[in-house]
Amino acid sequence: MITSLTNGKVKAWRKLHKRKGRKEQQMFLVEGSHLVEEAWKSGQEIVEIIMEESVPLPAWSNDLPVERVSKQVFEHISQTTTPQGIAAVIMMQPHRSVTGNQLVMLDAIQDPGNLGTIIRTADAAGMDAVILGKGTVDLYNDKVIRSTQGSLFHIPVFEADLTEEISSLKGRGYEIWATALEDARYYQEMKTPDKIGLVLGNEGAGVQQELLKQADKRVKIPIYGKAESLNVSIAAGILMYRLKE
Repeated sequence: MITSLTNGKVKAWRKLHKRKGRKEQQMFLVEGSHLVEEAWKSGQEIVEIIMEESVPLPAWSNDLPVERVSKQVFEHISQTTTPQGIAAVIMMQPHRSVTGNQLVMLDAIQDPGNLGTIIRTADAAGMDAVILGKGTVDLYNDKVIRSTQGSLFHIPVFEADLTEEISSLKGRGYEIWATALEDARYYQEMKTPDKIGLVLGNEGAGVQQELLKQADKRVKIPIYGKAESLNVSIAAGILMYRLKE
């Protein structure tokens, strides 16, 4: 059992708290019994399970490498306020080519909770992939992972240059919708095409002009009350479910 905070493995796990460390190791941490089990159920490549000394080993983890650690060590690597005593180191998945007819593209979404909620909703709404553009918060940020509630493991999510991705998709017959306030139609008035890429923008600035120019159509959601706008994850949910009608 590991009891020292200066142990080499502990130092390596701590490095996974940072984007730089995750990229260098091509691994990330997930924490909590639900997320770790979801990773296992979804066939993720689990490098090792990290278990606090007093926490019982889940039955499904029998064939996986398990590293036992002291309570102090687990709290040292934990990123939650009330650790459950179980975490896992998981290999990042290689990028896959885009397949499916309904794609969500995110332009510089910066709030981890928003990104995680959008991924979770995209999973629930049956979207085929989520594509993260430049400036979007790191997919493997612990707050993003927790907000996905395991949906990170159910739906393809990857980073790409949205300018290039949109150009490629249009060449393959996708219609591109981008959210906007100006020169946009209400979503209720629009007919969903067979193949679509839905672009949602930054919380403050919206979709950047370069991407708006590439879009085939601009779409907006009516505001019936006095709010100036909708949270981007709420807007994403409304539009994704609209695509299923």
